[in-house]
Amino acid sequence: MSESPQRPSSVLSAVKNPPNPFHRGHLFWDEEPPPRVELKVYEDHSKSILSKNESPDLPFTWSLNPYRGCMHACAYCYARPSHEYLDLGAGTDFDRRIVVKPDAAALLRATFDDRKWMGEYVMLSGNTDCYQPLEASYGLTRQCLEVLLEYRNPCGIITKSGLVTRDVDLLSRLHAVASVGVTLSIPYIDPIKARKVEPFAPTPRRRFAALRALSDAGIPCGVNVAPIIPGLNDEDIPGVLEAAREAGARWAGYTLVRLPGPVNAIFEERIRAAFPDRAERILHRIEDCRGGERSESRFGLRMRGTGNYWEAIRALFHGAARRLGFPDEHLVSTPATAARTFRRPGQAAQLDLFGHGTD
Repeated sequence: MSESPQRPSSVLSAVKNPPNPFHRGHLFWDEEPPPRVELKVYEDHSKSILSKNESPDLPFTWSLNPYRGCMHACAYCYARPSHEYLDLGAGTDFDRRIVVKPDAAALLRATFDDRKWMGEYVMLSGNTDCYQPLEASYGLTRQCLEVLLEYRNPCGIITKSGLVTRDVDLLSRLHAVASVGVTLSIPYIDPIKARKVEPFAPTPRRRFAALRALSDAGIPCGVNVAPIIPGLNDEDIPGVLEAAREAGARWAGYTLVRLPGPVNAIFEERIRAAFPDRAERILHRIEDCRGGERSESRFGLRMRGTGNYWEAIRALFHGAARRLGFPDEHLVSTPATAARTFRRPGQAAQLDLFGHGTD
């Protein structure tokens, strides 16, 4: 891993120029811009791009992450400890020292060309957001989508960013030939509350607009009210579900916040600073839902809670979801529902030559 020579350390702040129509993408703030933050970018020239998931709690085996670290800077992000493997910190380093994988698309193509690859479902953003702000200039996620389209490989995306709408053209074409689904993570309806916990993520309004744009384009999309932080955003659940359904979301899910390793201390520090009047209640509510703890590492229990308060949250979510017509189970494209559409370039023509169809 080396610091990118093309993009030296810089300071990211609100853009005062109007959007340049000759640029493929540009950054903009929906409302009041977040605080200025020093950003350093490093390049990672790893030899592989897909990570294998061993957790039964997640409905996919393979994930693709073009970035490590995430400038959204969400206080609760479970991926923070992964930055410590790079000899960086799980706190502000995770938010401000971002690792990019410039070879992501080439590595994905090499994986698909390997005869061992059978066209399995790939999840983009299994660790950090593939549409975080740097994607507007690097375009690594878009390059990977182009490869997925070229090979007709089924995939899913989970993101907090409205930047996903930039790629509606590719997603529409991919949906026409393979299984694809996009989930927007929207844990808050209140933009002020959201900004305090997710300081650099797009506002809830922007995320609902992204859902609408995806839905209008015919791309299957849904909402994840995640993470639910008891005592803070459980009251937002009905509003998020209503707005998401109105925007065209087809499915809805939720998970309980988990605070592994150093995330616990980072989360507590930021929650106490952001919500001094309710921090104690929030922390106690989390413990109520975790059997006196603030995290859970056991498979099957990490994403959900226990106890009376958690049961009240579950009832609130499922009651609102049923009232709005959401299905009881996730219908997001997963390995169980994704069609086997994978083809290497030229393979379909070869099959037709010998009288075999490709469908």
